[in-house]
Amino acid sequence: MANLHVFFLLFLILSSFCESKSNDRLTQATSLSPGNMLISEGRVFALGFFSPTNSSRSLYLGIWYHNIPDPERTVVWVANRDSPISNSSLVKLTVTNTSELVLFDSDGRTVWMTANTTTTGGPGAVAVLLDTGNFVLRLLNGTDIWQSMDHPTDTILPNTRILLSYKAQVFGRLVAWKGPDDPSSGDFSVGMDPSSNLQIFIWKGSLPYKRPEVINEVSVSGGTYQSNTTSVMSQLLYYRGDGFYFSYTVSDGSPYTRILLDYRGNLSLLSWNNTTLSWTLASYSPRGCDLYASCGPFGYCDMTAAPTCRCPDGFELLDSLNFSRGCKRKEALRCGKENYFTTMPNMKVPDKFLHIRNRSLDECASECTRNCSCVAYAYANLSNDGITGDTSRCLVWTGDLIDMEKASFAENLYIRLGESPAITVYHMSLCLFGLQQSSKKKKKKKFSWIQLD
Repeated sequence: MANLHVFFLLFLILSSFCESKSNDRLTQATSLSPGNMLISEGRVFALGFFSPTNSSRSLYLGIWYHNIPDPERTVVWVANRDSPISNSSLVKLTVTNTSELVLFDSDGRTVWMTANTTTTGGPGAVAVLLDTGNFVLRLLNGTDIWQSMDHPTDTILPNTRILLSYKAQVFGRLVAWKGPDDPSSGDFSVGMDPSSNLQIFIWKGSLPYKRPEVINEVSVSGGTYQSNTTSVMSQLLYYRGDGFYFSYTVSDGSPYTRILLDYRGNLSLLSWNNTTLSWTLASYSPRGCDLYASCGPFGYCDMTAAPTCRCPDGFELLDSLNFSRGCKRKEALRCGKENYFTTMPNMKVPDKFLHIRNRSLDECASECTRNCSCVAYAYANLSNDGITGDTSRCLVWTGDLIDMEKASFAENLYIRLGESPAITVYHMSLCLFGLQQSSKKKKKKKFSWIQLD
């Protein structure tokens, strides 16, 4: 009898062990219904059904941190964000015989499904929730044919990669929730500039809302910084094949970390505080200067100055009562005359640039100097990694300079001004000389002017 009791206990332990090892996946023989969850192997993330509030009847399939309890439960991915289910009865997520993930509502209608374009690898698939928070659909031969991180909602997790563009076409965007308790697609999104792989925008609808810096030698070689007292974050932009990706990692032992685009249009890095049981800001972007084009054409924002909207050397405010109208030149540019360039250090370079590939700094300057319509240029050396498919980054501008900021950016911006200071001084000397000669000879005409064409 004692042996039977020991055998029974051993059976329960083994059963529990097998269950804990298998509840991170969904097979073609199983399905997931409301009230049940998949839990990643290390018990970091859970996948299941949730309602944003207790009073809400809308049901969503999502992924959240398993060890963060209500009411702080943090959802990082939602499958059917724009197609909520109103009746939880008979709802189920299944892996079909055609190796697709399908979510059915109570009437058996398809609410959401994956798109499987892979035709090789043999029949059969499983869906696995990983400790990175990535939910993958995997053929039995080990080939991943779909993954949730290629279809993000409002969050980027460490140790995952986000496909920003594919074959120069915008692919993935973060899209904010509509509200704090509404996972449906909101007004704000983050994605690549459709006209260039060199910059990322925060969009409000289809209009630019905020713009981080243009890709330079820091961002392509992997920016690393202390995100708090115990964590170091490294981020990287890189090409792999035809895809252009963003990824970031955090140091071992770091707390839970995530990049979030919130419903107000703020992009921030958040860390979980186990003492206060809340999310804290590890890094916040954008700042007050980053509202797109807030200082108007040719104006730049400087948070260390008052007022924050300033004009470059050689420019003046168009309207001293309305800084958003920007700045105008004190002296017009004239083609055929010798001009000079003023250097503005530590700048976020303007929008609407032309990218000229594989130029040295001198060649980049020459591209602008010999073109009458060029008003500014900027250069960055990308040869540390060459991962953007180029060894340098020469940018030139032929129109208004829009959305500039002066801060701790690793950029020099060279803006074209009127006649060279040396020529101007020479002309002034001639003018003074003429005045002196006129005075000495005591002619009726007291002043002898030199025309400065």
